Amino acid sequence: MTVPRRDFAFGFQIDSASQQTAQAGYAAHVDQMVRQLLLTSPGERVNLPQFGCGLRSLVFAPNSDALAATVQLRVIQGLNQWLAGIVTVVDVTVGNSSSGAVLEPGTLEVTVTYTLVETQTSQAVMVAVA
Repeated sequence: MTVPRRDFAFGFQIDSASQQTAQAGYAAHVDQMVRQLLLTSPGERVNLPQFGCGLRSLVFAPNSDALAATVQLRVIQGLNQWLAGIVTVVDVTVGNSSSGAVLEPGTLEVTVTYTLVETQTSQAVMVAVA
């Protein structure tokens, strides 16, 4: 019998039942890593100053096709740099309030579809950045 893989949960916390470090299933752990990458700005982490996509810095950029292309490029580059071998990017879509999406003004909605390399299962993460 194979035991399902588990990893540390993000944010770091203590499980109240076991009094040990909280854990998450592998797919949930990778989901958390993708969210962390998308929502971190370069320079925010002391030991990894290049880590992150810098999406928050683009929130007030003029809504256009160029903005969507820039966000897609940053996300794909970030995932390929920091999570290569863990995920394979399938698609990145960007929505904003001017693209017909029902969003608050100045909000970007980024949806990343990826395949977990270890299990070959598809996952999707949606992050709204305001």
